[in-house]
Amino acid sequence: MTTTTEATIEADTEVPAIHITRDFRATPAQLVRAHTDPDLFARWVGPDGMDNEILEWDARDGGSWRYVARRDGEEFRFRGCFHTVAADHLVQTFTFEAMPDSVSLETLRFEDLGDGTTRLHATSLCGSFAERDAWLASGMEDGIEAGYAKLDALVAGGSV
Repeated sequence: MTTTTEATIEADTEVPAIHITRDFRATPAQLVRAHTDPDLFARWVGPDGMDNEILEWDARDGGSWRYVARRDGEEFRFRGCFHTVAADHLVQTFTFEAMPDSVSLETLRFEDLGDGTTRLHATSLCGSFAERDAWLASGMEDGIEAGYAKLDALVAGGSV
């Protein structure tokens, strides 16, 4: 099986969704922890140079989360709710607070490929094709790639 450390980001042609696939030299448990532990999450999420502050974090079914990312005097606030926190998948909402009417439903599935490798399958279902296209045009891939590279380093360094 071929693995890749670059994220594949694809727009769904039938529904307003974005699909992201990425392999990690980590177990599913490590990736779930990296996505649900607030201290770890703040260390890897987003583009380089961001300072992330967790404002609220309750990683359980029905819990909520909120954080602010800061860089060069600018703030970017995000929030959502955890719907499902399980050993092999997460379901949550995601809102960029500057666009409060644009809420996506995210499903992250962690597929154990064996030999210490896990494939992340993420789907973000947006409210419309216009919202989806705005996310894709935002440069989100830079933040995804940089964030996942930081996550790789945390795993390799034994922090996760």
